[in-house]
Amino acid sequence: MFLSWAKVSAVLEIRRLILLRELAVRGTIAAVAEALNFTSSAVSQQLSLLEKETGTQLLRKSGRRVQLTPQAEVLVASVGEILDTLERAEARLQAAATRVTGRVRVAVFQSAALAFMPATLRAMALRFPDVRVEMVQREPEEALRETWARDFDMVIAEQYPAHAAPHHPGLDRRDLTTDAIRLALPDPAVSLHEVDSLHQARHMPWVMEPRGAASRHFAEQLCRRAGFEPDVRYETADLQAHMRLVESGNAVALIPDLVWAGRETSCRLLDLDGLPRRTIFTAQRVAGAASPAARALREALAEAVQPPQGA
Repeated sequence: MFLSWAKVSAVLEIRRLILLRELAVRGTIAAVAEALNFTSSAVSQQLSLLEKETGTQLLRKSGRRVQLTPQAEVLVASVGEILDTLERAEARLQAAATRVTGRVRVAVFQSAALAFMPATLRAMALRFPDVRVEMVQREPEEALRETWARDFDMVIAEQYPAHAAPHHPGLDRRDLTTDAIRLALPDPAVSLHEVDSLHQARHMPWVMEPRGAASRHFAEQLCRRAGFEPDVRYETADLQAHMRLVESGNAVALIPDLVWAGRETSCRLLDLDGLPRRTIFTAQRVAGAASPAARALREALAEAVQPPQGA
């Protein structure tokens, strides 16, 4: 026996199904409410209605949180397939148009935003004035997950040597460029210690990104392989702050070449053993790969990439 579309729509309300998927992605009702500009009580009410519509328990309490039941996980997988189908249909519709139009929401980390995005955005504005590009700065690991979750259409992310970026199913990754990672030392005129190598830098204060960042893991492991534990006295995700702390003689740091793009520095930049390089890449959902606007943005990014200083 087959149900009509009207009957199916009445039984399974798509907006409530999307709320259930959002809960699976974001973990808590409060996070869903914040992301969608709902109240927590409104989200809970809609999910309760979905349980009534399906006649199935979808959530169970676990302390102060809720967990999805196996039946809920089945629905979530189906909702993902539906959203992928809709995204593919929208991309194909845009591809059939005579002009490139649409919106591309892109997440980008700081140094790539400074080095690549000004030229990329200008090229997009000149060639494709009907495309709206929206950019938000995000840390790469967070941005990859948010792109998978459909908060963004594309992400510009990074991967450090021996530290794989998180894998999310359904994302199409393409390498954009690489840049060398070097030891940044203060000019001898302002340095508090005589430092000419990574090993000698064991006596210096270090500035690194917060724990959990790929760059922090890479830097700590490199120092440990050199036989010392770095004195991480300063923590900040702002790489421009790293630059200023090194230039002023207050710290040493491991800094990728892209950070120096377009500016002079008084720092001494020393090559590391093995000449490690960071990979910068873009990723977008496979379901949106046919979007002319997203394809144009990737092409503009590729054109904007210039060899980093000293590469």
